[in-house]
Amino acid sequence: MNPSPPPRKKQIPVVVLAGFLGSGKTTLLNHLLANRAGNRIGVIVNDFGAIEIDAMTVSGQVGSAVSLGNGCLCCAVDASDLDTFLETLTRPSARLDVIVIEASGLAEPQELVRMLLASDNPHIVYGGLVEVVDAAEFEATRQRHPEIDRHLAVADLVVLNKSDRVGQEELARLRDAVAVPGAPGTDGTAARGTAAVIDTTYGRIDPELLFDPSLRPDGEQKALQLTFEDLLLAERAGGEDGTGHEHHPHAAYESLSFTADVPMDPRRLMEFLDSRPQGLYRIKGFVDFGPGDRANTYVLHAVGRFLRFEPRPWARDEPRLTQLVLIGSGIDPEALNKELTACRATTPSVARTAQDAAHERSMWGVLRYVRGPGDDG
Repeated sequence: MNPSPPPRKKQIPVVVLAGFLGSGKTTLLNHLLANRAGNRIGVIVNDFGAIEIDAMTVSGQVGSAVSLGNGCLCCAVDASDLDTFLETLTRPSARLDVIVIEASGLAEPQELVRMLLASDNPHIVYGGLVEVVDAAEFEATRQRHPEIDRHLAVADLVVLNKSDRVGQEELARLRDAVAVPGAPGTDGTAARGTAAVIDTTYGRIDPELLFDPSLRPDGEQKALQLTFEDLLLAERAGGEDGTGHEHHPHAAYESLSFTADVPMDPRRLMEFLDSRPQGLYRIKGFVDFGPGDRANTYVLHAVGRFLRFEPRPWARDEPRLTQLVLIGSGIDPEALNKELTACRATTPSVARTAQDAAHERSMWGVLRYVRGPGDDG
């Protein structure tokens, strides 16, 4: 009898939230905190100025930390202290589900992303760079800060905030402008933007774009004291007319759930992942590669252009399935489903043959994205 594998260590997604002064980063962050559905959020503020988060203020103190209530923590840090605070926030006792780094309005988000990708902290995984843009002031911001094109070129998700202040034609033009900034990529070469773009007002994006909201994710079912968050959500649920629609998150995105009960062909799947369309922001789930690796299922985590596989032993009696969720803006779920279906292996294998060996060689493309000791990607 094969024993069940030990529980997999939890990796906490770390999201970088960037944008120039006045774009609405803190408003968006407050929205996430108020609509997190019980998830525990760690907030790191990379700024020396006064940052107001709800009713609390962190005033120019590097290394200070305040409780945001109900499991959330806010730290004001210098970038050089980032690893130290990530170590603190990823301790099991913190029980966090996601960490959000709010970058200074004048920060270089690329540097924060590089630090995360180079971190040797085994408890974190890159959760994407979210760039918040003031739709009404985009051109003026671009004139003052031409480096915004560089930021947009490496963003995974662009939030066009304050979209109610521009007309539909201008909004369409802005979507094209921020999606294709024509700025250098991280390697210095010209890059076409591949970020998903959503437009919103007051920073109201659906939290599912950044993390997976779930009520009481730690499994606690005991009676809990009614929190400020509960009261706030109850108040928002019913407006004067009982609908409260003006408080609902606004985010035009689509999602697709894909399941296959036959193994995936690693070469075809890598071709799909390498050519994934603009606007496909997140892919997560489990992949069965069949004879490519009989012992493991592979946890797939992709955000923007970042991609990683993590082998995990099959549990005893676990169904051998590929199960993926894809999230993006402006994507075609039906077309993506057809492309993924075409990635399924067409020839079942019951014995070790030359074809099996070729199949295993095709796993090399997958293994390039399995992080090993000393990797920085």
